[in-house]
Amino acid sequence: MWASWKVRARARQRIEDGAVTEDYPLDRDQVISVLNEALATEIVCVLRYQFHYFMATGIHSKAIAEEFREHAEEEQAHAGRIAERIKQLGGKPEMNPIAVAKASHTEYKEGVSLAHMIREDLIAERIVIETYRDLARYFGQKDPVSRLMMEEILAKEQEHADELADLLFAVEPDTGEVSSRLYFKDEIPGESDAGRSVSAQTAATVKHGAKKAARR
Repeated sequence: MWASWKVRARARQRIEDGAVTEDYPLDRDQVISVLNEALATEIVCVLRYQFHYFMATGIHSKAIAEEFREHAEEEQAHAGRIAERIKQLGGKPEMNPIAVAKASHTEYKEGVSLAHMIREDLIAERIVIETYRDLARYFGQKDPVSRLMMEEILAKEQEHADELADLLFAVEPDTGEVSSRLYFKDEIPGESDAGRSVSAQTAATVKHGAKKAARR
């Protein structure tokens, strides 16, 4: 009974701290700092994916652009979750563009071709995966809420990396030319020619047709 009274008394003290109670075992300033680095990383990823979505061109670029768009939306959702957690811990989500650029673990790389865009995004995802795995270990049992959040985001980032690796395999990394047909969402493997190799003659024909369509 006394213990319950003591807990209630502590809860009434410093109520402006919100969800953070006296027994929070980690250094709040340090936690807010590392979470703001994660937030900055997500914001840069959103911007890079959005740029790639709008700039994706070439044979079958529609399928890849759609992946870029989906990834941008999911990274935005991640940023929102992290910002909310920072606020819960009594901190301020840092969204100043200058501070974000300095704190991000990934770089804003535009890429010079469709293949380079995919490659830069894959590199960024690999960096994020390593970072979030470290953060999950850092929070451990001392902050299970933040740990669970990082683990859930980590799972999605691993999914992104897997998807990008598949896309990169389908595109020639040096030239950006398509070496096999990419899957659209309404295509079923085995029921269409998606995933099959594109012959040089077929690719040339498709490119010629695309150029004619562009001139119309």
